[in-house]
Formats: sequence, structure tokens, C-alpha cells
Amino acid sequence: MVEIKTPEQIAKMREAGLVVAAIHQATREAAVPGASTKDLDDVARKVIADHGAKSNFLGYGGFPATICTSVNDVVVHGIPDRETVLKDGDIISIDAGAIVDGWHGDAAFTAFVGEGHAPELHELSRVTEESMWAGIAAVRKGNRLVDISKAIEGYIRRQPRPASGKYGIVEDYGGHGIGSQMHMDPHLLNYVSKKRGKGPRLVPGFCIAIEPMVSLGTAKTHVLSDDWTVKTDDGTWSSHWEHTVALTEDGPLVLTAVDGGAAKLAEYGVQTAPDPLA
Repeated sequence: MVEIKTPEQIAKMREAGLVVAAIHQATREAAVPGASTKDLDDVARKVIADHGAKSNFLGYGGFPATICTSVNDVVVHGIPDRETVLKDGDIISIDAGAIVDGWHGDAAFTAFVGEGHAPELHELSRVTEESMWAGIAAVRKGNRLVDISKAIEGYIRRQPRPASGKYGIVEDYGGHGIGSQMHMDPHLLNYVSKKRGKGPRLVPGFCIAIEPMVSLGTAKTHVLSDDWTVKTDDGTWSSHWEHTVALTEDGPLVLTAVDGGAAKLAEYGVQTAPDPLA
């Protein structure tokens, strides 16, 4: 069953989403050469505490940290620790969430640490982020879940191939419904699968976390012995971007973007819904 939210509940999710945006800003600034991934987790914990929110990652299924820090060939669910120290040329995806009055926000971004990054890494991140926005632009009344998947995959497939030969759209992980829980129905694929059908119709009150994960090679992944960290099978580096989006009577609102997604969605000819906290 898909949980449909009231305008009041979406407003609470917007509050949680802005806490996530604050975590992103603080951890982006802290992701510098010499910082450990545990340092970034400490930064995130302070932001959550300062906002009077709660972490939806800490303790989730036994996860031991406040954020996921996935460096280079780690796709998702990297566990922050003191031993992983960032250096020039690394890329890192930081996945963060927050709870306000029982309502959740969840978003991720890819950051470049220091300097010395190959152009194909910048392009990898750009393609992944833009595919997310293409998916968000498909969140409109009358569409179905598969239209989001189609927009994400279509954008990636239209891009020039990298020197490695292809972009791998990770298949084992995807987006998800979100609201009174962090992970809810429906599961959102970042590609089209005929076996999954069209999925539910998008209606006002529908909220979804859209999160493409793309590598410079394979789509295949494996989980390390810590039961969390996910790496690409071929060791190619990957990018991960995510936003939480609500569909309202007035259109989509990106709950985890400071401007509600207005600037990026305008590029797609999409007007965002009014911010309930404005």
C-alpha cells in the first residue's frame, strides 16, 4: 500500500527535508582532504541535534552511524569510521536523513574531495544528478511510477559514453516511498523492467525518494562482510544522488532542496508547488 500524505503531513516532511539540506551543506564543507568519514558523521550529528530532529539512519536495521559515507567504488551504505581518511582526488557520496515529529526526509549527494579529479568523474556525477532531476520532473499527476524510471534511464542512456565504455545503472538498489517511515512502498527502479509493470498512478499526497546510482562500469554490486557496505564488482567508481519529492495539488515539491527544486525543475519547464513553510 502506498501512503498518501495530507498537506499538513507534507509540511512536516518539508521540515525534515530542510534539516537534511542543512546536513548536506555542513558535510559538503567538511569533506576535505585529511578529514575522516567519522568526522563527517560527527558534523551530521551536531546539525541534527541543533535542529531538534532525530536521525533515521542511526540504529536502522542496526546501522551504527548517522550518515552513509560511500567513497570511490563504494556505491551506497558506507559506514563512517576513523580509518577512512579522505584525500585529494576522492569522490564521496553522503546519504543523510532526519525525522521531525515522526515524518522523514532522505537525500544524498556526491562531493569531490580536493583536486585532481578526472573529467570522466565530473561527468559521472553530472549524469547521475541530472538523471535524478529528469526523474523528479516526471513526478506529476496522471503519470505512473514507471514514468519516473523511464525518465532516469532515458537520460543516462542518451549521454555520450565514458572512456570506460558505458554507465552502469545499479540494479540492486533504488528509490522508495517515504513518509511515516524512511523506506516504504513503492520501490522505484532506476531503469524500466517489463516484469514490474507500470506501478501505481501518481496522485497528490504521493511522496517518493528518487535516487539513481551509476558507475563507470558494471551495474553489479556486492556487500562486504560488515553487511552494509556495497561496492561495484569491477572496482569502478560510482555516483549517488537523491532527493525526497512530494506531489501536491499544485505540482511537485522537492522537500530536501532549499529552494524546493524550483531552479532545476524550471529547466524542464516544471513549476514547483508553493513551499508550505514559506
